[in-house]
Amino acid sequence: MPTTSYWLEEDAPPLASRRLAGPPEVVIVGGGVTGCSCALTLAEHGVAVRLHEIAGGASGRNGGFALRGAATPYDVACDRLGREQARLLMQLTERSLDRLAGLAGDALRRVGSLRLAFDADERDALRREHDALREDGFAVEWLDELPAPLDALYQGALLHPGDGVLQPARWVRRLAAAAAEAGAEIRAGEPVALPGLDAPAVVVATDGFTASVLPELEGLVVATRGQVLITEAYADVRYLQPHYARDGYDYWHQRPDGRLVIGGNRDAALAEEETAVEATTPVVQERIEALASRLMGAPPRVARRWAGIWGTTPDTNPLVGPMPGRDGVWIAGGYSGHGNVLGLACGELVARAILGERPPELELFDPARLTVPGAA
Repeated sequence: MPTTSYWLEEDAPPLASRRLAGPPEVVIVGGGVTGCSCALTLAEHGVAVRLHEIAGGASGRNGGFALRGAATPYDVACDRLGREQARLLMQLTERSLDRLAGLAGDALRRVGSLRLAFDADERDALRREHDALREDGFAVEWLDELPAPLDALYQGALLHPGDGVLQPARWVRRLAAAAAEAGAEIRAGEPVALPGLDAPAVVVATDGFTASVLPELEGLVVATRGQVLITEAYADVRYLQPHYARDGYDYWHQRPDGRLVIGGNRDAALAEEETAVEATTPVVQERIEALASRLMGAPPRVARRWAGIWGTTPDTNPLVGPMPGRDGVWIAGGYSGHGNVLGLACGELVARAILGERPPELELFDPARLTVPGAA
């Protein structure tokens, strides 16, 4: 059944958006982190920009992680992209995290994150990533000793000291407010169709719903469901940092009031979780509850369950740039579960490209690598 995110229960402050005096120069479809970031940058440069929808997709429904990097571990990215390109990507997300901290206010707690090793294979993988990060000068720590009960469940961890945890709906609403204050016109909840948009440039920033707007990307930006629950408050607050393990299939943190936010376990039914339906399922939710029991030492008292949709690409890197075969259409999406930070960065990248700049990071995400035969 459809679900409502815990994050979206927080009252949304009124958005003081005003109508443009004339026609828009840029229309943005999708008002999550990416769309709001793009609108903010364009409006700050005097561009007449109109944006549709606010926090309707994964931006208001995710687990609340603010992590540097992308879905691919850093050492693997070095092998696939080359060391210089992997370093460029990591530096982009670190700058984006710093920018997020300046815009988000109390929607962000920058407390670091722990990536945990579930077994010996994952421990070896994390050690390789640790060594590659250290070699290239990125701050990271290896932890052999973990507090109970993590010491009995995991075999070490990577500490990423600059990461954080978000109230994601509050964050994207603040980003939207900043865009509106800069002069962007925002139309929340108003239906829009790509063929009916009459503007010199259109930015598709719908992430997990990209293929419904650009059908030629079916199979290249795959709708992927993430399921989450939040518990009643525990007296014991032990997970203020974002924690994640099993290649990201398990993830959790606690709110300062003791509530446990926990999600993942898509691998219980991977095929079924490739969907754009924002609904929870018993098989995944039962696995999440079982993990919560192990982490907290008692069965959870579930307060709310929900699901969100993100877009996954074949190489797990986003598609960002002009859309081949569609004059004037740009895309930014397909973050493979890392949209809170990457979305902020990529929205700005698209805006800068529309303004005539050529940020070097755009080469990493060129949509042609997946959409044009032989381009990769």
